Amino acid sequence: MLASGQDNALLRFSLGNEYLKAGEWETAAEHLARAVEFDEEYSAAWRQLGQALAESLDHDGARAAWTEGVAAAKRKGDIQAARQMGVYLRRLDKKTAGKN
Repeated sequence: MLASGQDNALLRFSLGNEYLKAGEWETAAEHLARAVEFDEEYSAAWRQLGQALAESLDHDGARAAWTEGVAAAKRKGDIQAARQMGVYLRRLDKKTAGKN
């Protein structure tokens, strides 16, 4: 679909998810970053972007993605997604405490 010129948030989110499932963190992060460029309010894409970045050990990037994701989710009223990313942030903070 990308080769045919079709490009949008949902396509990039779907591609990112598939690469995430395959363990290809960097490629997943690239597609998910494009998804949130298309739609800054796409809280699910922010959540998955943070996951891909965390898996690739980009803790600062993951923290930034989840922080943006929490804000986006709150703006949309997506309280469950905001809570979930908040949990991810707390876990990341515990994991990286003293490493910065």
